[in-house]
Amino acid sequence: MQLGVVSWVWQRETIETAVKEANRLGLHHMEVGSAGYFGNVHCDPERLLGDQRAFDEFRALFDRHEMTISALAIHGEPLHPDPAISGPYDQELRMAIQLASRLGVDRLTLLSGLPGASPVDPEPNWILYAYPMRNLAIIEWQWTERLVPYWREKAKIAEDAGVRLAFEIHPADMCYQPSRLMRLRTEVGPAVGANLDPSHLIWQGMDLPSVVQYLGAAIYNVHAKESQVNERIARIDGVLETRGWEKDQERAWNFRTAGFSKSLTWWRDLISALRAVGYDGVLAYEHEDPLLDALEGLEKGIDFLRQSILVQPRGKLWYVD
Repeated sequence: MQLGVVSWVWQRETIETAVKEANRLGLHHMEVGSAGYFGNVHCDPERLLGDQRAFDEFRALFDRHEMTISALAIHGEPLHPDPAISGPYDQELRMAIQLASRLGVDRLTLLSGLPGASPVDPEPNWILYAYPMRNLAIIEWQWTERLVPYWREKAKIAEDAGVRLAFEIHPADMCYQPSRLMRLRTEVGPAVGANLDPSHLIWQGMDLPSVVQYLGAAIYNVHAKESQVNERIARIDGVLETRGWEKDQERAWNFRTAGFSKSLTWWRDLISALRAVGYDGVLAYEHEDPLLDALEGLEKGIDFLRQSILVQPRGKLWYVD
């Protein structure tokens, strides 16, 4: 397993600065924001696919600094009912798959999306309760008529390009639970897997080693990020939270930097669970902590994670022939 970073830590800087700074910190793996919510500041698939010189310069930047692109990140709204939103994303996704293949990058990190509740619903609709009973039929319609057909088509394109789709198990998304991600994988195929970001699961009360054991070989990427429940608020209001991110002292939970709400033992248990199911990819630091500067958070988070990361393969035990 190797430590890495999501390029969006340097959201206001160029990709050259991001690569150089990551290299200065001893990191050699970067998940590069490539469209969707990330925009094209760090990677513009359309430009890189259409301009050979730009493509060569982009690849040479990473080669010079001995930096591997661990994934292209393209989080967005693929199932939004408004084609003005989902249409451009669809094109970006197709180009990101093509670019990843050309770069030799074998995975994208992304979201499964959220459709409306009917063919005429103008906005995404996240249904979280089984009453009234028609809600169950609506969820199934979203699943069978929107989610699965879309990703069957895109999974075929990705498979043909040698690219895997690592979906973040994310709230306000169809695949917000591990079981839903695994259902999509069953119905679409092994091109679909998980981008395991602990932060979205912690506040929902999930046990990460248990989730890892459940997902097993379906884990294609892992983010290093925590969340912390504010028990004072949660005891009154629960953890379903719509207060703005800037109201961190009023929210029931907030994103935190690795090591700022979970212990070294917690992370060692998670990393050991990943080792046990055979995950040997990148643990990519991502910053969304409202209480820390992004670069200070990165330095402190990476220092913390280095105490637990397992780099070498399993050693041979003296008592095993």
